[in-house]
Amino acid sequence: MSGENTLSLDFYKYLCQKIGNEDEVKVRRLTYIIDDLGSPSTTGIKITSGSKGEGLQLKGSDLDLMFIDLAFKVYESESDFVPQSGKCIVLLMKTEDTHPCFTQLHLVNNHDLTVDPGKRISNSFLGRKFSSELYRLNRMEVMPSVDGFTKIHGPCISTLTENMDVAWCLKCDKWISQAKHWIIRPRTTWPPLDLISKIISCGVLFVPIGYKGSSNENLQWRMSFSVAEKFLIFSFNHTQLLCYALLKVMIKEIVDKHEDLKSLLCSYFMKTLMFWISEESDPSMWRPDK
Repeated sequence: MSGENTLSLDFYKYLCQKIGNEDEVKVRRLTYIIDDLGSPSTTGIKITSGSKGEGLQLKGSDLDLMFIDLAFKVYESESDFVPQSGKCIVLLMKTEDTHPCFTQLHLVNNHDLTVDPGKRISNSFLGRKFSSELYRLNRMEVMPSVDGFTKIHGPCISTLTENMDVAWCLKCDKWISQAKHWIIRPRTTWPPLDLISKIISCGVLFVPIGYKGSSNENLQWRMSFSVAEKFLIFSFNHTQLLCYALLKVMIKEIVDKHEDLKSLLCSYFMKTLMFWISEESDPSMWRPDK
């Protein structure tokens, strides 16, 4: 074995000690999955996301939680409508006046807001347009202030110390046309077809934040593929996961501590980079000795 391979193996072992070995990562993931499943609610479905949800325990990582608001159902077109139970408010995507990856959500014709006013849902509408800004503020009002959820942080409601972010989101059960290219674009062997099918079946989420600086920013919602990204991260082998973790550490420990570089990069860029490299590379390269 070459000196380079030996050094690589030593570094792999070191990262396993600092970030976690395969079994430790599996236990962390299973712990959060069980916690999510053990938190039943009639108003929202809980999903642990971010580094901790991915099985990583990195220094300074906060807890990121997403809740799917069951009071709403989003559709891309009226032809996709499925009759609802009457307790669900139906919203339609409108992307004509928005940037890529953003949409407006409109109340469909002939649908009234006949829901419990205690949910303050009607206060989030401007006419028939659903305001992401008002929804976020209304959600913050009903969050337990005793836990310190008093701060807006992007699409999230955060504690004052920003050690926990909660994002309430809406769901479209079908994969949307804006993301169809991802299904069929050329790639090597990752992700496998069965994983692609599983991801498509999970649909798409929408988080309450608009494109910054847009004239109708307060009415826009960002398309979120957090569930898909979590499945993709879970499909990484341990070498891929350690490379991904190392990039996140680089952001926190090097880039963000350099005054001229701070905030220029974020961990989401690193995640996207890992996805592209994994799609375009031979899976055999992801080995401890490389």
